[in-house]
Amino acid sequence: MQIPLQITFRGIPPSEAVEAKIREKVSKLDKFHSHIMACRVVVEAEHQRHHQGNQYHIRIDITTPRKELVISREHHDKQAYEDVYVAIRDAFNAAIRQLEDYARIQRGQVKTHDLESTGTITRLLPEKDHGFIAAMDGREIYFHRNSVAGNGFDSLKVDDEIRYIEESDDLGPQASIVYP
Repeated sequence: MQIPLQITFRGIPPSEAVEAKIREKVSKLDKFHSHIMACRVVVEAEHQRHHQGNQYHIRIDITTPRKELVISREHHDKQAYEDVYVAIRDAFNAAIRQLEDYARIQRGQVKTHDLESTGTITRLLPEKDHGFIAAMDGREIYFHRNSVAGNGFDSLKVDDEIRYIEESDDLGPQASIVYP
C-alpha cells in the first residue's frame, strides 16, 4: 500500500487487540488485488436501548488505481455482531469477495449473464473518458472508460458491436461493464 492503513474507532475506545486483528486482515488483502493504494477501516459501536451489549458496524474503504471499493457490514440485529471480531471477519470476507470480483473484471474474466444486452457504439468522447451505446430498444446508454473490459476504451470505434450490463443511475441508464 502506498498510503498507510488508517484505523478509526467511533463510540468505543481504541483497542490494540482489535487494531492488531485489522492489521492482520489488511495484510492479506494484497493476495487478492496487488494494486491496493490505500485502506481505511472504521470500527463503530452503536449503543442500543433494550439490548444487551453493543452492536458493531465495520466500514472498509479500499482505494485502487481505478476504483474505490466500500464495504460496510452493519448489524441489522444479528447477535453475531455483538462480537467485534466476528464483525471484522465478516467485513473482510466481503472485502475479499469484492476485490476478487473487481480483479476478474479488470482481467476481462467475467462470466456472461442473462442480464447482458447488445448494442452499438454511437459516440465516443475520449477527451471526456466516456461514450454512448445505442441499445436494441432505441435508448442511448452512457458508459465510462473504466467500465470497458478486455482491450479497453482506446480500442473502441463508432459502430462497434458490444455487449454490456446495464444499471440505473440518478442520471439515467449506464453500462457498468462493456465487453468489446
